[in-house]
Amino acid sequence: MTPTVGFVGLGAIGKPMALRLAAAELELLVHDVAVEPVTELVGAGATAARGVADLAARADVLCVMVRDDDQVRAVLGEAIGGAWDGLTVAIHSTVAPGTPAELADTASHHGVRVVDAPVSGGAMAAADGTLAIMAGGTEDAVAACRPVFDAMAGTVVHAGPVGAGTRMKLARTLLHFVAFTAATEAQRLAEAAGLDLVELGRVVRHTDAITGGPGAIMHRATSAPLAPDDFWYGVFDHVRVLGEKDLRFAIGLADELGVDVPLARHALDQLAAGLGLPVKEDV
Repeated sequence: MTPTVGFVGLGAIGKPMALRLAAAELELLVHDVAVEPVTELVGAGATAARGVADLAARADVLCVMVRDDDQVRAVLGEAIGGAWDGLTVAIHSTVAPGTPAELADTASHHGVRVVDAPVSGGAMAAADGTLAIMAGGTEDAVAACRPVFDAMAGTVVHAGPVGAGTRMKLARTLLHFVAFTAATEAQRLAEAAGLDLVELGRVVRHTDAITGGPGAIMHRATSAPLAPDDFWYGVFDHVRVLGEKDLRFAIGLADELGVDVPLARHALDQLAAGLGLPVKEDV
């Protein structure tokens, strides 16, 4: 059966997510403290709810995309007050690692299931329905949400039990922002070398779209050391040789120009071990 969906939190990412649900012609009820996004969603075919309790009383799946843990707790508290036995709450907000299990335990005493389902891809992916959704919860709870997730996402991963979606999102976010910090280090080096930073950005975006960026090495099911006869050993050893060579050159340029590049030095030290390879003595 097609679920009736409630959506609370129509901000920069929540609103385009809800608009995708409206475009999919799901029965959609919405609520937000701001009037304007609710009006826009009503214009797209949704129904304005009187509040969170009203959403919980009428929806099969309640999507929550609010700012932080405290707001998520407040929304769940209101939802429990109006929920029917069988409601599934999908928490799309990124919260602390322990919050989903805490909320799921509270909700279970009221016949409500919780799925932590944080998203990756930002407002652009939300607008065109290509988000990645990482879900944590029971098989039945995630299955109940699946038609809703499929309307908003290009990739849906059932990461494991409640809390697994959030843990996966935090691992993804770690990579994202460490990479941003590395990008700023590269910009400092390029600027000191007299290069055009905008053009460097164009090159990075172009080549990452081809190679997959950091995700290009993320095919193994474990981070354990590689056996010499493993298929990936030869592949990653080639990556190591190129990477260590280029990192040495980049660090040498940085030293020449007086630019501090701590991430590059750390990468040179850790690349081999991170790839599951033995560390060479000359690194």
